[in-house]
Amino acid sequence: MEGKHHIQKEVMMLKEKDKIFKNLYGFEDWSLKGAMQRGVWSNTKEIIEKGSDFIVEEIKSSQLRGRGGAGFPAGLKWSFMPKDSGKPHYLVVNADESEPGTCKDREIMRNDPHLLLEGCLVAGFAMHANACYIYIRGEYYSEASNLQKAIDEAYANNLIGKNACGSNWDYDIYLHRGAGAYICGEETALLESLEGKKGQPRLKPPFPAGAGLYGCPTTVTNVETIAVAPTIIRKGASWFNSLGRENNTGTKIFSISGHVNNPCNVEEEMGIGLKELIETHAGGVIGGWDNLLAVIPGGASVPLIPKSICDTVKMDFDSLKEVQSGLGTAAVIVMNKSTDIVDAICRLSHFYKHESCGQCTPCREGTGWMFRMMEKMVKGDAKVNDIDKLLDVTKQIEGHTICALGDAAAWPIQGLMRHFRPEVERRIKEYRISEVA
Repeated sequence: MEGKHHIQKEVMMLKEKDKIFKNLYGFEDWSLKGAMQRGVWSNTKEIIEKGSDFIVEEIKSSQLRGRGGAGFPAGLKWSFMPKDSGKPHYLVVNADESEPGTCKDREIMRNDPHLLLEGCLVAGFAMHANACYIYIRGEYYSEASNLQKAIDEAYANNLIGKNACGSNWDYDIYLHRGAGAYICGEETALLESLEGKKGQPRLKPPFPAGAGLYGCPTTVTNVETIAVAPTIIRKGASWFNSLGRENNTGTKIFSISGHVNNPCNVEEEMGIGLKELIETHAGGVIGGWDNLLAVIPGGASVPLIPKSICDTVKMDFDSLKEVQSGLGTAAVIVMNKSTDIVDAICRLSHFYKHESCGQCTPCREGTGWMFRMMEKMVKGDAKVNDIDKLLDVTKQIEGHTICALGDAAAWPIQGLMRHFRPEVERRIKEYRISEVA
């Protein structure tokens, strides 16, 4: 009986009543009127009246983890903000969605911007902040336009601004457009850019919670993380952590792209099987499941996993960590057997070389060297022992830079060699044979 129940649970989809993002596809009105019909801004004043400590504890109890990539416990992060520092407090929303394969936050901002704005107020109040800055990717024109209109609507209806929602809490939200730098997705580089400086990561400590924007206590967090907060408070932490599994709770927006029949964004329960996710929501792999070669499960910066792992792996933070990959932003990039897997990872190496800010020597010099070496690996114009040399360099970069861009550049190459080393060696041998001939 238990086995039967387990199998039945595996194929269950997230119920409509448990979905947080009810206008993910933009079929309904995204303006204030439509948002209110979906329950946004319905009892925000009552939520705020529960107090900041209650909100933080409820987010902690829900076990919500950051949806921007790192997966750090959200409630814990919010609690790092000092209660009385004598300085202004700031909430900064990271909407600089530049990770290749990731396109979830743009749908929230374009199709349900008020969901984000209400989250900004609730989370900001919990952090004792009176101002919020949403740093949006510069290329997101329609998203920025809709978001600014939503901000204007919220001000006009006294939902934000002086005495926001009649709560006696003053709260301002500002939209700031970036200029297209991937590095500004790193929280401290984002703060530098927001202050009008060159977007380069800061040394930590001090951490933003102690000295962030303009040297004041600041929390930088992702769009999706903030957008789910009011729903968690309304429905209760126990509802949220009843979805998924321990330490990997709630719902998540997955971006599925690549060699699938129906690329899509979909909100699903954390811990759904990768195979089930692709076959149920994305129409399956082009050419069938047996034609699958590999999947990058969490955006371009996490290591790929081959079909043998994709067959059974669950889509949550801990399950993917166990197979030496990561959930990251939950951007699922599917590659079937038509893919030149070595060339695909080489292309990612070029991206990280191009986007390195150049501040740290291992990243500045290493990303360029790794890309040039990967170009050789694509052709086979290398020696077999160059593979180990390349892996050694990835280890010298990983963990030795101010921010995680060095890690992001190293991990795709490590994943390639972990699972597809024989393919790289085959190319090298064939190249040598062709040269002799």
